[in-house]
Amino acid sequence: MLRSTKIGVPTDAADLAATAKAADPTIIVRDRRFSRQQLSARWWVGGDPFATAVFNSLSLSFPRGEAYFIESVRVFRDDVDEPLASEIRAFIAQEVNHSREHLAFNRAVADAGYDTKGLDAVIAAVLGEARNRPPIVSLAATMALEHFTAMFAHLLLVDRSILANADPALADMWRWHAIEEIEHKAVAYDTWLHATKDWPRLRRWKVKALLMLVCTRNFMMLRYQGAIELLRQDGITGWRAHWGVLRYAFGKPGMVRRIASEWIAYFLPGFHPWNRDDRALIENAG
Repeated sequence: MLRSTKIGVPTDAADLAATAKAADPTIIVRDRRFSRQQLSARWWVGGDPFATAVFNSLSLSFPRGEAYFIESVRVFRDDVDEPLASEIRAFIAQEVNHSREHLAFNRAVADAGYDTKGLDAVIAAVLGEARNRPPIVSLAATMALEHFTAMFAHLLLVDRSILANADPALADMWRWHAIEEIEHKAVAYDTWLHATKDWPRLRRWKVKALLMLVCTRNFMMLRYQGAIELLRQDGITGWRAHWGVLRYAFGKPGMVRRIASEWIAYFLPGFHPWNRDDRALIENAG
């Protein structure tokens, strides 16, 4: 089933000016279901244990993380006008589908012999603590983490070699997820602009910047630790495990290194997710 809505523009005049050059992309809810079978190989990313550990660690965080994103944005949806209200509904629908498919994928990871319960418990504890914060803080955290997913999604679509040797069905799932992350990449941000429309600009920037720094530290640390733990279960430990993950993140393909400029852009005046107009990636991959 396909549903769509037009992405609107921020309520803030300066941010509106910053994004005027981008036409309204479309959020399409693609209700797709991928394989529920066992993994074709334990190291499903081209036989590479390090790449597999990185992607598995990311996926383990998605179901609970996306539920948190939905909750954080939903709190503010009754106070917004169209088209943002429709955008939020489409965002929620996409995230629900992502959670469902990654839950299925995570079960396949566990069925392949990985003990994921400990890693899931850590994620649950971190998000449980996050839910004790004020709703506007949770929205700022969601906005920051949505920028992370959009940066990684852009990279997966622009450099198809990253998943070129992966199980084709699983590569298809990750690219489907990437397409939709790009489509809705501004929804949390525009909700934040609406929710803080009466804030002074400096206060808005301080909260936004602080939450991005906190989320960067936590996201990178937890996903790194998750990858190291999964590698330990593969019998890869010590310097070999750390070097392999760091090489993948900062060397080749350099998934962390290559998002650095877009991460920095988040802190600059006039930032908006659609300052990078990557609709062509969606069109070419869809």
